[in-house]
Amino acid sequence: MNEEYETLLNAIENKKAVLGVVGLGYVGLPLAVEMVKQGFTVVGIDLDPNKIERIYRGDSYITDISSEELAACMETGRFKPTTDYSMIAVIDAVSICVPTPLSENQDPDTSYITMVVDQIKRFMKPNLLITLESTTYPGTTEELIQHEIEKLGFKVGKDFYLCFSPERVDPSNSKFNTRNTPKVIGGTTEACLKLGVALYRQYVETVVPVSNPKVAEMSKLLENTFRSVNIAFVNEMAMMCDRMGIDVWEVINAAATKPFGFMPFYPGPGIGGHCIPLDPMYLSWKAKGFRFYSKFIELAQSTNDNMPYYVINKTATILNEYAKSVKRSNILLLGMAYKPDISDLRESPGLEVYELFKENGAKVEYYDPYAVSFVDKNGETIRSVEYDLAKFRSYDCIVLITNHSKLDYGTIASLGVPILDTRNAFKDYARPHIYKIGHSVQHVTEPDEAVLI
Repeated sequence: MNEEYETLLNAIENKKAVLGVVGLGYVGLPLAVEMVKQGFTVVGIDLDPNKIERIYRGDSYITDISSEELAACMETGRFKPTTDYSMIAVIDAVSICVPTPLSENQDPDTSYITMVVDQIKRFMKPNLLITLESTTYPGTTEELIQHEIEKLGFKVGKDFYLCFSPERVDPSNSKFNTRNTPKVIGGTTEACLKLGVALYRQYVETVVPVSNPKVAEMSKLLENTFRSVNIAFVNEMAMMCDRMGIDVWEVINAAATKPFGFMPFYPGPGIGGHCIPLDPMYLSWKAKGFRFYSKFIELAQSTNDNMPYYVINKTATILNEYAKSVKRSNILLLGMAYKPDISDLRESPGLEVYELFKENGAKVEYYDPYAVSFVDKNGETIRSVEYDLAKFRSYDCIVLITNHSKLDYGTIASLGVPILDTRNAFKDYARPHIYKIGHSVQHVTEPDEAVLI
């Protein structure tokens, strides 16, 4: 190990190193805040000036970071948010936390990583430690970062250091956060790994070293592909139970009493968030380059993608019981975020359900106490209606998309409006007009004539 390496290692261990976080979103901002809490000076870089302005005001836009917590970080004087990439020149170790979406063709879009690497190449100083946290396919760390920086004449493990450590953020999780969630990390060389482990141990309680970045990259994809496949399986079970007249929720609860060999997963209107809808497709795309085709991934993706259509068909069956059709019916979607108690709309199945109802001629609105607006496929801003029980009573059907904890399910159930519950949130309020996915519709009325949807 050279003298510069030892200097960087000592600076990390003594918390004298200046740390950087590129991308101040759901991953980057909590990471930067934790770094500051543990005594580091942190430069946070994001191209959105609105985010930077809000951080300086102590106004948090991330559910897991309170405004009070953010303001306290700013008061230390050690958190320096900016839109200026030239600040990389003063950073000793940088964590890249930028989005990695899919293209329209469902291929990986790594353009954000490429953009950051271009800026690092412009401003980096020797002996910089770079850690990629953005979820991506195995090989990205070497292909998009190592090879590009080595073109400048720098040698990895000698002139700069490179690791991959996948983010494991679960928004609104009250138990696990940046500090107490175990952190997997793989280094390109032994020296890279040693520095990366030393750094993350300063602000993460448990660090799990692996042999190389590809293992770390693959571990993240395995975690979320596992979830995708199992959610797809239970979604298929829900449709099967619906056909057979069996309550899938009761079935899952019964199976979950087994203390070994079973892990409960639950059906829903589809999958959302950054990870589960996207990560398996990164893995599938990379595997195809090795002439390997994952039937499990493709089948799971197809099953989960079809759940919004199942919700529409289930709603049509319910409305038919009341001699109504989807066309011209007034539909309220209850919740729009992809998971409870957050405002995050990334890949939310509710967005697809909304569009499908519109395509089928319904008059559809939504209420969400967190996600106050979204932009539809036509570029129009759609805003949440107000919480108004009198208005809720006027809808032909309410479809629960997101089971937010602050919703008053008992009161909503008492309105008497037909409800399709996609999350089993109304389990304590069984009424003839409340229906569930994964359970067949029971006849509650005798319409004069069937209405074709």
